[in-house]
Amino acid sequence: MADRGVSALSLPDDWPAHSDLSLSLNRMGSFDWDLGSGLMHMDQAALDVFELHRDEYLGRPEELAARVPSSEATRLDAMVSEALKNGSTTYGAYFRIRCRDGSLRWTHTQGFVRRDSSGRPHRIIGIVRDATQELSDATARLERDDARQRRTSVVESTTAALAHARTVQDVIDVLNDSQGLENLGATSLVMGLVESGRIHLVAEGPEDSFVPGTRYTRIDEQYPMSEVVRTLAPRFIESREDFAGSYPRLWPHISRLGITSAAYLPLIAQARPIGALGLLYNDRVGFTADERNVLIALGSSIAQSLQRAMLYEQDKDLAQGLQQAMLPRRIPAVPGAQIAVRYRSARLGRDIGGDWYDVILLPGGRVGAVIGDVQGHDTHAAAVMGQLRIVLRAYAAEGHTPATVMARASGFLHELDTERFATCTYAEVDLTTGVIQLVRAGHIDPMVRHTDGSCRRVTVEGGLPLGLSAEFGRLEYPVTTIELDPGQTLLLCTDGLVEQPGADLDDGMQMLASLVRTGPSDLQQLADRLCEVVDERGGEDDVALLLLRRRGVDVPQGGGRLQQHVAQNDPEALSSARHMIRAAVRAWGAQEREDEIELAADELMTNALMHTDGGAVVTARVLTGDRRRLRIEVEDTSSALPRRREAGESGVSGRGLMLVDLLAVGWGVESRGSGKCVWCEFHIPDRFDRQA
Repeated sequence: MADRGVSALSLPDDWPAHSDLSLSLNRMGSFDWDLGSGLMHMDQAALDVFELHRDEYLGRPEELAARVPSSEATRLDAMVSEALKNGSTTYGAYFRIRCRDGSLRWTHTQGFVRRDSSGRPHRIIGIVRDATQELSDATARLERDDARQRRTSVVESTTAALAHARTVQDVIDVLNDSQGLENLGATSLVMGLVESGRIHLVAEGPEDSFVPGTRYTRIDEQYPMSEVVRTLAPRFIESREDFAGSYPRLWPHISRLGITSAAYLPLIAQARPIGALGLLYNDRVGFTADERNVLIALGSSIAQSLQRAMLYEQDKDLAQGLQQAMLPRRIPAVPGAQIAVRYRSARLGRDIGGDWYDVILLPGGRVGAVIGDVQGHDTHAAAVMGQLRIVLRAYAAEGHTPATVMARASGFLHELDTERFATCTYAEVDLTTGVIQLVRAGHIDPMVRHTDGSCRRVTVEGGLPLGLSAEFGRLEYPVTTIELDPGQTLLLCTDGLVEQPGADLDDGMQMLASLVRTGPSDLQQLADRLCEVVDERGGEDDVALLLLRRRGVDVPQGGGRLQQHVAQNDPEALSSARHMIRAAVRAWGAQEREDEIELAADELMTNALMHTDGGAVVTARVLTGDRRRLRIEVEDTSSALPRRREAGESGVSGRGLMLVDLLAVGWGVESRGSGKCVWCEFHIPDRFDRQA
């Protein structure tokens, strides 16, 4: 028992007396409320909380009315009544009291309800205490947490917005427009990028704040951005005095801007500095630890986005250079035609694709117009496009028919051993007659705009895309022939011009036709307008566009010449040559003799193909003299001369030259080196006769 008297804690002799003193030291008092008599005893510490003297309180709760506002008293009475009714044993509440000087102060009360054996309340024992400091600390803590959450939210929202930035300017715009600076309290920003050992200023800060000589600065100079790039550490400038003392070369130029502090952050990506960001403030001094941490986190996020933007712009420059190298550097002047071409890169992706256009000068007043699209949006698509454009040009220049040009191009693409295919439309236009031979390989149909502004879609029978037709052994490309009158415009484009989100191809073609109808008559302005619509729509695919307008000029009296190569066993080429003859007859005003001229030309072509081992070249031209004449020439590689002979009653051949002799005003044979040329001529009206 003696050991129990040994203790590490010495207690006073009168413990636990004077408990009100312990409570008062904590600004806390007690009360004892007898519900039967209505009297509520309050110790001195409790009276001190209410700022009451002993003689001002006689034990009745209503005597506290001078200290408790009526709204607070009503709320407390309701809370206590509810606790007494629902069987609660405790209650608690914060309420305000009015001090002697008239100010309000927060107070807290906690009561314990005593009940008899039947559960009826008869007494409440509790405490009352000053809660001013507690709530002040809690409010400050909440405000700090709220400010920290707000700053963290700024970083998160800014980072989310930066995810959509594709260029350096996009990054700058996001920082200026996302309200991130405003939420952080910054007035403006400056930004510099490291380029070849120097810092290039790309965002200048407040309006009219540019400092001469700071567009490009060395990293070893005494500027804040140079310092953070050198040290890879942020620099927080706490005050105007700090700014002026640390950077005496810069401060005189910006002191008038009212800057009171600044935060300069190194922008580090993959462990190397790529730039620096400066946040400028006009109404604050100093930075808390939380604020510094948030700004450093913001700098890291900006650096990652900035690096992506810089890599994208480098890739874009490379891609655009490759694209420009693959497209024709210039469009040749074409006598008898006006041409407009445009290329617009996609808003998304790498801004490069396989879309292309081309214009090829051909003999005899003809021109080839090409529009195409290689599958994909990358440098490989552009490389394939460049090769395909070159071979198409080469095959066309060799004199092959449009169908043969397309078939050979498909075989070439298949032999490249690439998984890419291409859609394409090739139009061979004879500007003298207006005859257009169209071949389509999986591409969208062309359009023709008439002189009155109306526009129609030209339905062209097509074949498989280039590459696929060779893979599946379906190299037949049908040729569609149309005529383009003077003043009419042929429109060729890739599908990026007609594709619209949520709409099918027909809707897109109708939209394009409407744009062409309502567009300007000037060809260059029309091309610009069509591209503007794509830009406004935010197209997700590349666009290539080619407009060819046949000039409205009179066909010259002499010198008109059309030519077509017809190979052995090539019915498409033979049909194309016949159409060329018909078009020439109409263009040169000999419609009344159209059937006769076509029949005579057909006989000459048939003889050449049947009695020789090679193909033939068919030429139609106008000769002048006493009378204007249309001359048809069929040239082959055989030196054997044809002869006119009687077919006999049962003969099925031999009448060809007899027909030519009867129909034409003259015919003959000329030696041409290793071959010959069989010709016939027909009188046709001159221009004056036609106009009469």
